[in-house]
Amino acid sequence: MESEYPMTGSAPADLIHLEDADGNRCIVRVTGRSQPGILTGHDILCADVLVSASFIDARLDAHLLQQDLDAWQQALSDLVPGRQAAIGGDRGLSLTLHVHTDGWVSVTVEDPDRLTALLGVRPEENWVDRHRGLLHQVRQTWPSEVVESAPGAYEWSPDRK
Repeated sequence: MESEYPMTGSAPADLIHLEDADGNRCIVRVTGRSQPGILTGHDILCADVLVSASFIDARLDAHLLQQDLDAWQQALSDLVPGRQAAIGGDRGLSLTLHVHTDGWVSVTVEDPDRLTALLGVRPEENWVDRHRGLLHQVRQTWPSEVVESAPGAYEWSPDRK
């Protein structure tokens, strides 16, 4: 069977998937590499950010660096009620999750010059553990394959397949 995603060779994978019975949802779906085979863009991942609630239905584009995935992993390990986790932020689209003690998660989506939205989602109880698994799947599908050997100098990782 031929792949539906010939450029990446892999089907999209969700990095974030928060959804509740009321139809509120925030999904960050990684769709592939930004510039496969080009050292400076190979490890940058393209993603669709899908946000839906009674007042919004948006699809936004995002680019994720390996540092974003590292920061997301750290944020997930520290995420408890009263804390928050963010991805992006210093460039383009940012997404911040704030966990409340009653099980609700406030999701803030900011895309400069296009959209700022805040919605509440009541995800399943084990959502943080599930998101660790989603992150692992994204990293397995699109592993880091470029190393910066000197400032501004890039080369293929010796582990590249």
